[in-house]
Amino acid sequence: MSDKIKFEQEYLLKTSPKVLNNMLMTPSGLSEWFADDVNIKEDIYTFIWDGSEEQARLLTKRPNESIKFRWLEDEEEGLNTYIELKFKVDGMTKEIVLWVTGFAYEDEMEEIQDLWENAIGDLKRVLGA
Repeated sequence: MSDKIKFEQEYLLKTSPKVLNNMLMTPSGLSEWFADDVNIKEDIYTFIWDGSEEQARLLTKRPNESIKFRWLEDEEEGLNTYIELKFKVDGMTKEIVLWVTGFAYEDEMEEIQDLWENAIGDLKRVLGA
């Protein structure tokens, strides 16, 4: 199978960095918009959706800046892929710019990008943004 292709999506959010940091960096925050439930053991995050589980290794976590994971399935296949959620405050508008970077196979790209659009839509609803 061919390699996964990198993608990046950008979103503007009207919230505080502190609130967004909590939504991206904590299991309780992630379970409000990204997954039904999130558990952490050491550097392994277990994301639960509709009874199925996916696990990811935490690669980096920079409070008030970014968090980066690698799905264990990709790690086992030797893929150098990741999911990164990175944000900063726009100096002019004071809105927060959130970048989602991830990887998908070409034939899954549209579906994965749509999943992120829906997830960020859920995040915006939870934030009231």
